Amino acid sequence: MKMEKKRIIVDAFGGDNAPSEILKGCRMAADELGVQILLTGSAEKIRAAAAQNQVDISDFEIIDCPDVITMEDEATDIMRAKKESSMAVGLRALAEGRGDAFASAGNSGAIVVGATLIVKRIKGVKRVAFAPLMPKTGGFFMLCDGGANNECRPEMLAQFGLMGSVYMQKVMGIARPRVGLANVGTEPHKGGELQQAAHGLLSAERRIHFVGNVEAREIPYDAADVVVCDGFTGNMLLKMYEGVALALIDQFKLVFTKNLKNKLAAAVVYKDMKAFKKQFDYNEYGGAPILGCSKPVFKVHGSAKATTLKSAIALCAKYAESNIIGEIAAAVSTQAAEEQV
Repeated sequence: MKMEKKRIIVDAFGGDNAPSEILKGCRMAADELGVQILLTGSAEKIRAAAAQNQVDISDFEIIDCPDVITMEDEATDIMRAKKESSMAVGLRALAEGRGDAFASAGNSGAIVVGATLIVKRIKGVKRVAFAPLMPKTGGFFMLCDGGANNECRPEMLAQFGLMGSVYMQKVMGIARPRVGLANVGTEPHKGGELQQAAHGLLSAERRIHFVGNVEAREIPYDAADVVVCDGFTGNMLLKMYEGVALALIDQFKLVFTKNLKNKLAAAVVYKDMKAFKKQFDYNEYGGAPILGCSKPVFKVHGSAKATTLKSAIALCAKYAESNIIGEIAAAVSTQAAEEQV
C-alpha cells in the first residue's frame, strides 16, 4: 500500500531570508522528500519571489494572507493584531486539518503562543516546550526547554524529560534515550528548589532512562540525549553553545589563513575541518519541535537558508509519520494517573 504524501504547511514569510530561501528549501523538500507543500503568505509576493529566483512553485498550494509577524512584534500579537499573518493562518490551517505539520522560521515567542492557543496542547500537558536538537561529540542531543517557559515547576521539567525521551526514541531513532537534568553539580542535592524537586520526580519516572544531574561542561561530551531545564536556563545554554561554536570556527579560519605555511597545513586537513564544521553546525538539524502540541509544529532557525529549511521539513514529515503525539498523550496520561495515587 503506497503511503500518502505528507502535507507540510510552511510560513513563507518567517525568518531572516524569507521568502526566497523558504521557497528554495520547499522546492528541494518537495523534489527530494516527496512531500506536498502548502505555503502561507501574500500570494502576489510569493509568486513574484518565485519568478525572481526561478523557483517552480506550480505544484504548491498557497493560502493568501496579507500580514507578517516580525521579530519585533509581541508574541501575543498572533492572537490579535497579527491574526491574519502568515504564521497565524498557517497554524489555523494545521488545527483545521489542512496539513500534517507546520513549520516557520519566524518569531519564536509567537509560534509558542500560537501552538498553545491555536493548535492547542495535548491533553494533560502542562506547558509546551521548545526542544532544539544540538550537536555534541558523537551525534546530537535535545535541549528541553530551550526558551518557551522562563519559569517552571518541577512537574513541568518531569514532563519535558518524558516528552523529550519519546521524541528522541520515535523520531530520532535512539533506542533508550538518556535523560539528564542541567544543574551546577552532579549530586542530587545540588541546585535550587526547582532542580532538587525535579531530580526527585525524574528519578521516580519509570518510563525514562534518567542519568541524573549533568553540568554544562559535560553536555557537549555526550552526557545525555535529552537535557532538561527551565526555559531561561535552556535559552542561555542554547545561545552560549551557538556563540562558542561560531567563535571557534572563526578562530580556526584565522589560524589557517595567517600565513603561507598555515594555508598549506589547512589544505592537508581541509576535509577533516569541513566535517568538524558540519558536525557542530546547529543548522544541520533544521530547528526544533514544539513538544506537547496536539499536532506537529516546528520552529525553524531564524537565519535558515534553503538547505536548513529542507532539513526541518524532513523532520516535520518524520514527526507527522510517527505516532509521537499519541505516544506522548499516553505517557502523560499515565504519568498524571500515577501522580494522583
